[in-house]
Amino acid sequence: MRTLAVCGTMAITSIFILWILILRRDVLKSLIAGGVLIVTCSFLIANLHKIPQGGYWSLLIAAIPLGIILIYTNGQRRLATSLKPVPIDEFLPKFNEIYTSVNKISGSALYFARDFRQIPQYIPRTMFTNNIVYEENIIISIIRTEQPFGVAWGVTRELTKGLSIFEIYLGYIEIVDISTILKEADIDEKTIFYGMEDIVTSHAVWKIFGAIKHLTPSVVQFYRLPSDKIHGVVTRVEM
Repeated sequence: MRTLAVCGTMAITSIFILWILILRRDVLKSLIAGGVLIVTCSFLIANLHKIPQGGYWSLLIAAIPLGIILIYTNGQRRLATSLKPVPIDEFLPKFNEIYTSVNKISGSALYFARDFRQIPQYIPRTMFTNNIVYEENIIISIIRTEQPFGVAWGVTRELTKGLSIFEIYLGYIEIVDISTILKEADIDEKTIFYGMEDIVTSHAVWKIFGAIKHLTPSVVQFYRLPSDKIHGVVTRVEM
């Protein structure tokens, strides 16, 4: 059983390495990785006869995390379809209109978005539906780089009057205190908004997905944002 599990892990790892090298168009390393994949697959095939003799336990145990991963990725895909972001070109005219027509709250408000060119639905819902507009509205975009370490950020850029963006670049394994970065960038926020999903479903698979989402740390916990300034905007999603 242990040998089968090791051979399976080696084969899967070799497949992913080859895939990455092909996407990077590194021909020489791809050929070497292809040779390694052939060897590891040979070992795997040679150990398949162990499945009826107890090797099936490796497959059953591996099926649990694989099932969780598949449920989560498919659930995230369905969420992305349901919560389709608003393009910045459509968002700006509406923002300019409401910014000049409503009474604005003094101070600065921060909003989190993966890409400022695609505005999450909770932001227009907060501004356009609930008429909550601050004097300064800053969209924080956290971008993960291909390097494991490194922290950098750009100067706050104004898209239009009252609306700016602030981009933070982090290595893919960096865990930082965003509040410290905001202080160093001289951003004195009065409140911080972030989006939350309330998943409503009768389907057993999506109930599991909802439980996983509930257990997943929110942006508040992951980036250690100050709890006294946080406001979560809940969007109900039926799956």
